[in-house]
Amino acid sequence: MTIFSYFTPVPRGWFVGIIFFILGLGTLLPWNFFMTASMYFNSRLNKIERSNGTVVAQKEYYFNNWMTLLSQLPLLLCTLLNSFFYQRISEMVRIAGSLVFILILFIFTAILVKVPMEEDRFFSVTMATIWFINSFGAVLQGSLFGLVGLLPQRYSAVFMSGQGLAGTFAALAMLISIASDTDPKTAALGYFITPCVGTLLTLLSYLLLPRLVSGSALRSPRTGM
Repeated sequence: MTIFSYFTPVPRGWFVGIIFFILGLGTLLPWNFFMTASMYFNSRLNKIERSNGTVVAQKEYYFNNWMTLLSQLPLLLCTLLNSFFYQRISEMVRIAGSLVFILILFIFTAILVKVPMEEDRFFSVTMATIWFINSFGAVLQGSLFGLVGLLPQRYSAVFMSGQGLAGTFAALAMLISIASDTDPKTAALGYFITPCVGTLLTLLSYLLLPRLVSGSALRSPRTGM
C-alpha cells in the first residue's frame, strides 16, 4: 500500500497529499542533515597541533553537548511562543518566513565550509546558527501541525510519514559519505546544500497549497474532503 491509497478519487486530493508529505519531510530534513555533519564541526574545532614532536593540548569545546542543549531550548521556548502568538501573526508569515530564514541559515553554513575562521569564533557562530535553525524549525513545525489538523486525519498520517523519512535520508547520506571515504569538508558541503534544495522545494510546495486546497476544504475531519 502506498501513501496514495489513503486518498479517495477527489480532484487534487493526491497532489495535496504529496505536498503534505513534502512539508513533513521539509520540517526535519534540514536539522537531521546538520546533525549528520558533526564530524566536520569537531574536525574544525578540535585540531591537533604538534610542537617539537609533542602534542599541544587544545581547548575542548564539547560541541555535541552544546549542540544538543542549544537545539532543545529553542524548540521548547518557540513552541510555547507559537501557541501564544499564532492568532497575531498570520500562518503565511510563520510558515513561509520560517522556511526562508532556515534556507538563509543553511546557505550561510555552507559558505562557512570554505571560509577559514579562528576556532572560538567558528564555535560561537555555529552555536548561534543552531539556535536560530531550531527556533524557526519549532515555529514551522507547530504551524504546520496546526494547518494539517484542519484537514482530514489521513493528511496527518502522510505529513508524519514525511517527517519519518527525513532521518532516513540523513542516515543514507552519512553511509554514502563513509563508504566513499569523502573528507569531512566535502561531505559537510553536501550535507548543507541538500537541505537548501529541500527547504526551497518545501517553500514552493507550501506556496502551491492554497491553489489546491480552497477555504471550504479546511473543514472538520468528520466531514471528509
